[in-house]
Amino acid sequence: VQLQASGGGLVQAGESLTLSCAASRDIFSGNSMGWYRQSPGKQREFLGGISTYGIAYYVNGVKGRFTLSRDNDKNTISLQMNSLKPEDTGVYYCNAYKASGPFGSWGQGTLVTVSS
Repeated sequence: VQLQASGGGLVQAGESLTLSCAASRDIFSGNSMGWYRQSPGKQREFLGGISTYGIAYYVNGVKGRFTLSRDNDKNTISLQMNSLKPEDTGVYYCNAYKASGPFGSWGQGTLVTVSS
């Protein structure tokens, strides 16, 4: 499979959750990888990305709470999410991206629900 996110679930506000993404080697190798979220009624948004060298970037809304990591041997990335908020609820996707944006085929994503 090209991109497969997993690890979602139902948690309470303030709790933590770790998501994983398995990617095909052809899309993973040599590319930055990112996490995206589509919350109910909203468009899919970029949350953060990690370069092939492990340098991570986060948008302001998750900076300090979310941590990206990458395993270049296993073609996987992870998203450690701490201090979750109800507004973090949504379907989380991973994808490879360039300056022009994500370019892989979107997988099914994994649902994260944060209850208050």
